[in-house]
Amino acid sequence: MSDHLSALHEAMDRLDAVWADAGDAAGLPRPRLVSTNAAIGLMRRQLDALQAEVAAEIAHESRPELGADSLAKQHGFRNTAQLIASTTGSSAGDAARLVKVGEAIAPRTNLVGEPVPAKYPAVRRAVCAGQMSTSAAGLIIALLDRSRLKVGADRIAEAEELLAAKAVGFSLDDVRKLLARAEAFLDPDGIEMREDERRSRRSATMFERDGMFHLNLVTTVEAGAPIKASVQGHVSAVFGARKGAIAPDGLDADQRTVPMLQADALTALCEHAVGCSTDRVPLNGATVVVRVNLDDLTDGSGYGTIDGVDEPISISAVRRMAASGAVIPCVLGGDSEILDWGREKRLFTPAQRLALGERDGGCAMCGLPPGMAKAHHIRWWMRDSGPTDLDNGVLLCDNCHHRIHDSGWEINIEGAGVSAQVWFVPPPFVDPLRTPRLGGRARYDIAA
Repeated sequence: MSDHLSALHEAMDRLDAVWADAGDAAGLPRPRLVSTNAAIGLMRRQLDALQAEVAAEIAHESRPELGADSLAKQHGFRNTAQLIASTTGSSAGDAARLVKVGEAIAPRTNLVGEPVPAKYPAVRRAVCAGQMSTSAAGLIIALLDRSRLKVGADRIAEAEELLAAKAVGFSLDDVRKLLARAEAFLDPDGIEMREDERRSRRSATMFERDGMFHLNLVTTVEAGAPIKASVQGHVSAVFGARKGAIAPDGLDADQRTVPMLQADALTALCEHAVGCSTDRVPLNGATVVVRVNLDDLTDGSGYGTIDGVDEPISISAVRRMAASGAVIPCVLGGDSEILDWGREKRLFTPAQRLALGERDGGCAMCGLPPGMAKAHHIRWWMRDSGPTDLDNGVLLCDNCHHRIHDSGWEINIEGAGVSAQVWFVPPPFVDPLRTPRLGGRARYDIAA
């Protein structure tokens, strides 16, 4: 507990230093605004770490066998979660998850009163150091708990160390993406079982109300992949056309939002299907790429992934999708494909773009799916005489491409081919130390 308090006091001192007589946030210089936000985030994580340990102790003092002597019951609550929720203003579910985190990272004693390590020591170190939120820790702990009986203690300990290290600096959404890969890595045999259960819950409901047509579709990621690729391909084409469509008043001629564009895309695809004389709907510019290790595909073990989809799929699903003409299996770098063109070609070839997709997983900086990213030269083809090779290429969405050029970010490629790693070096005004940030598929891939 004293360690938690010391860390919390240090975080408060840091906040005091960056706030430094500022009356409010309005008017703060940008560097101080970012530093203040970072200090608040650190203090919040340190406070949550302390509260998780307190919550675990409250749960211990409120265990059912104490009966009327339960701490929660003495204070008029049915259980620990209700007591904590009433004081934090959170839900009972959030309070219960906080208790679970506290119990998993708190120091323990054995039956004879001797101290033993926390259940998850690596997660404890990250939480206590303010590197990970208790919400992220809760997701990791839940995955490790449900996988423990299937894979054994040694594999769980290895996964815990890896996840605790990779999740540092991740948002909660990023952690969920990481854990989707981690669960497949820990328990590839369980993917097909989960798919069968999810497939039984697929549904599509349609109805009209208040002059609007309502469509609610719930389906597996395997079945949803071509839908997502088709809709995103249409939306990307509209955004590309917008660049040259400026109204007389200087505004974009097309004022539709992304949800509107997605609705219009689905309508356009269905209109095409109704009037099409062929038995398949062509997906111009829309590609579904399924990636799988050749050995896994051969022996039926492991798992595969779909570009732009977080959830891995079973080998059975990969084989089903491979039978579809709308799917491209990831087989790159064969004798018939040239992945490095040097200065002979300015534009990246389709094979090179697929290889960049294998390495970067989409926009290497922000993670948007491959269909919303383009291949760019790191060293410019014209200005820097940069070659059209994999180690001089990177997938970036338009926003990240402009951000990198406008703000002075640098990109470094370490390694060769599709197994290389992409690193982004921020400019000094973002990070005076210019600490490189890992990008691309390696950021989330548990096996990377």
